[in-house]
Parts: sequence; structure tokens; C-alpha cells
Amino acid sequence: METRKTVWITGASSGLGLHTAMAMRDDGWRVIAGARSFPEEEERDGMTLLKLDVTREESVRRFCERAKEISGSVDALIQCAGVLVLGSCEETDPEEYRRVIETNYLGMVRVNRAVLPLMREQGGGKIVMFSSINGLMGIPFQSAYTASKHAVEGYAECLRMEVSPFGIQVMLVEPGDHRSGSDLYRAHAAAMTESSPYAKEYESAIAVIHHDETNGSDPDRLGRKIAKTLDRKRIPFRKRIASPDQHLAVYIHRLLPFPLNAAILRKYYIKS
Repeated sequence: METRKTVWITGASSGLGLHTAMAMRDDGWRVIAGARSFPEEEERDGMTLLKLDVTREESVRRFCERAKEISGSVDALIQCAGVLVLGSCEETDPEEYRRVIETNYLGMVRVNRAVLPLMREQGGGKIVMFSSINGLMGIPFQSAYTASKHAVEGYAECLRMEVSPFGIQVMLVEPGDHRSGSDLYRAHAAAMTESSPYAKEYESAIAVIHHDETNGSDPDRLGRKIAKTLDRKRIPFRKRIASPDQHLAVYIHRLLPFPLNAAILRKYYIKS
């Protein structure tokens, strides 16, 4: 009898992480899911839930040790943990930047450092890291999130080159807007009040961002695409999952001079 493949997933309590975890479960994978809001250990909805705070080394160590005890191996790791702070570059505090970077980028680094020795020992594995369209281009008032995802993009390129001799594959998932997520993970910078010099433009951009997310793509479809991709022997390095207009925005960003591209984006997000 063929042994069921195992996937470990971070940030699996809500948003795209939750939808990906459910899709992997439905695809026949054994899912060990981690999130800060989970109990220490629980079997629920056909998945094993373990407490995991990717910003803390000790939490990452405990999660990986217990997950290995449960599964014996890790065929795939999917990293979805993420937070967002909206605000102007001028008024977003360094501590607010740090909180986003700690989760979105350094959280992935911590988990990879713990999992890579296991994958090397077993002779291979697949690592999937959630980037974003924002990892390819910036938009107004999302500098903290954009910076974290640009860091993930560059880090993943280095990681792929280093681990390929060990049979370890790396994939970046670059989602566009999807109908998912929680406002708990979408904070506003403390300084973004009505007295901010950016207040009017900020409110315009936030309204557009909210509209695009509310009317975004189906997160279940994204989960199924990731599951289908991981069923393949070889996975691509980049997989962008977005609407046609967001694919077009990435192509335009690559082709047009920055001043022209910036003018287009500013006009889209900031209504006069």
C-alpha cells in the first residue's frame, strides 16, 4: 500500500493558508497545520493542528519536532503565515515594519532552517513559499508588506540554487487578490489618522484595496491549483495565481518605464 504523502503548512488558521490546507487534505495528503491561534495539538476536520508562532525560534522547534514524530517525514512544506500593516512610508513606524518582516520573511527563514536538515536527510522534498503580486511590484501604502514579499522573492532564488543538489525543490506562489483573510492580520499604522497629511489619498487607496480583495478570485481554486501542482514530480519555481488584469499589471510593470508605470498605479489607487 502506498504511504500517504505528508505536508506541513504554516499560517493555516485563516485566509489562503486555510484554503490551501483544506485543498491538500482533499487531495489525499496528510496535513499537519500550524498557526498561532491553534491549540497545542488537536485533530480537526481531517487535519492535525499544532500551535506555531513563526516569529519565535522555540515555537518553530517544537512544531517541527512534534510534526516529525507524527509523520516521520515531510514531503512538502507550504509557508503561508503572513500579516499586513497599511500606512504611508513616512508614518509607518520601524516597529510596525519589523512586525511584518518578522512574520512574512524571517518566519519563513526560521521554518526553512528547521526543515531543511530533515529534507536533506530524507533525500528531497518540496518547499512552497507564499509571495504575492506585491513581491513583484509596489502599490501605495503597502510598503511594509511589499518589502517583506520582495525579500521572500530574492531569498527564494538563493535558496533554490543552494538546495537543488539535495533533491529539494522550491516554488514561489504569487497570488493576486483573493476573497479570503481576516482583518486581524490587516492592521493600519498607528499614525494613519485624520490628521495625517496623507489621509485623503490613504482613504482612497484603502477603499480600492478593500474592493479588490472583496471581489477577488476564489481561494478554494487557488488551493486546488497548489495541490495539483504539488502532485507533479517537478514543480515550477514561480506560480502566479491571479486574475487576467493582475497578470497584465505585472507585464506592464516589467515593460514600461517606471515613471509611466507609477503614474498608472497611482491613478488606479488614488482617486482625485
